[in-house]
Amino acid sequence: MAKLLEQAPVLLVKDLEASVAYWRESLGFKARLYGEPPGFAILKRDACFLMLSLAPDDHEIVPHWKIVDKMWNAYFWVDDAKALYEEFVAKDAKIDYTLCEQPYNVLEFGIQDLDGHDIAFGQDLE
Repeated sequence: MAKLLEQAPVLLVKDLEASVAYWRESLGFKARLYGEPPGFAILKRDACFLMLSLAPDDHEIVPHWKIVDKMWNAYFWVDDAKALYEEFVAKDAKIDYTLCEQPYNVLEFGIQDLDGHDIAFGQDLE
């Protein structure tokens, strides 16, 4: 049977270079940009990917939480949510909600990117 190997959520952004800088500097992702001028980026940290695509100037970016209360645009499972949270706080990431144990038995926190997307990081406690 075929296996899924990796995933890459795609987020639309208004300023690709500023977004890439945020993901590099505050969240520790590496990035490759594509196009001239760049209009697309693939970000990677460990085995996780995220893609950024430059939105047209006239496009309104609407993060999921503006449509469905407390809904993320991307979710990353991690092995040490506390250490990652502390790293992000030290690098001035935009913390959306602080480290907390959720009723679904996950230690979790959330950040926002420069376009208001909510991205969560959770550690399974089971």
